[in-house]
Amino acid sequence: MVAQKRKICIVTGSRAEYGLLKAVIELVDKSSELELQLVVTGMHLSSEFGFTINEILNDNFHINKKLETLISSDTPVGVSKSIGLGVIGFAETLEELKPNLIVILGDRYEILSIAICALIAKIPLAHISGGEITEGAIDESIRHSITKMSSIHFVAAEEYKRRVIQLGEDKNKVFNVGGLGADICKHSDLFKKEYLEDFLNFKFKSKNILITFHPETLDLKYTECQIDNLLFSLGNFENIGLIFTMPNADSRSKIIDSKIQRFCFENKNSTYIKSLGQKKYYSCLNIVDGVVGNSSSGICEAPSFKIGTVNIGDRQKGRVRCESIIDVNNEQKEITNAIKMIISEEFKSKIKSVINPYQINNTSENIVRIIKEINLQGITKKKFFDLG
Repeated sequence: MVAQKRKICIVTGSRAEYGLLKAVIELVDKSSELELQLVVTGMHLSSEFGFTINEILNDNFHINKKLETLISSDTPVGVSKSIGLGVIGFAETLEELKPNLIVILGDRYEILSIAICALIAKIPLAHISGGEITEGAIDESIRHSITKMSSIHFVAAEEYKRRVIQLGEDKNKVFNVGGLGADICKHSDLFKKEYLEDFLNFKFKSKNILITFHPETLDLKYTECQIDNLLFSLGNFENIGLIFTMPNADSRSKIIDSKIQRFCFENKNSTYIKSLGQKKYYSCLNIVDGVVGNSSSGICEAPSFKIGTVNIGDRQKGRVRCESIIDVNNEQKEITNAIKMIISEEFKSKIKSVINPYQINNTSENIVRIIKEINLQGITKKKFFDLG
């Protein structure tokens, strides 16, 4: 009798998340013991965010379901409505696909929708990147909520493993596999500088910076002031190439996006791109002299390329980080001085030996191995494990 394949549903809703999940998706798809069910949602299906479903299709993956959940509003009401649309769509999708296990990554609100539906449907969840802290974003609460709805946990550091266990999860179901991005970028076949210049329609300068700035979703009243301060600081660096990527679809993201586009129109040493995709993003990290903004990639992936990061504000406050990260408040002088520091030869020399704390070999392979081997029988009936 031929053993039935274990049906693994992987959900992706954003360009950055897909880049991290891609290797896991490939390994599940190629496995003789697993059947891939790929669900695409969120920003992937929005032209406003680059319609990045095309990247998934170009990678020749079969998409089992496309779920449109984004509405054209970046207000808290709009985001809440998007979550509601996600719950409706995912409820129907899970009834149709009937997966044995759902794999999700991170803490975006689209992922909260699928977690809610999986919990109600009693389908086990495997959650990647739990236990992390980001004090300046609603992602913090969403992440820990998803942890409590999940049965299997793949974390990126020992500190995060302890935190998931502290939330009452079974230590035998919490696996420190390292950061997906830190492992993937080590093995990526990167594009050459000339290819990137052609793609971006932009000539790199002798020094260059990659910038990604998202709203601090727990303190939205200062969003406009924060992006103004960042852009004013960057305006001091006329001889440095500035490459901007688009912010996530969070509350108040449109005001950031419009100000960045205006800045790039007025400053010819800068360029703006909706979505680089994983390979082009890592290729840029391999060329630029530093990263500026408040994206998790500046904390988790940039150190692997031995470049410095200016991390602004509280969005990433609480994450494990190494000495290549310079944390600053959202003040023009602090940002300007920190940028000068990360592009200095002295600082570059200092961080040549930096070790990325998220680096563990074979992260994707270990995730898929555990997915194959773990006993799913009764796994959704969880006990709260007290410490001590």
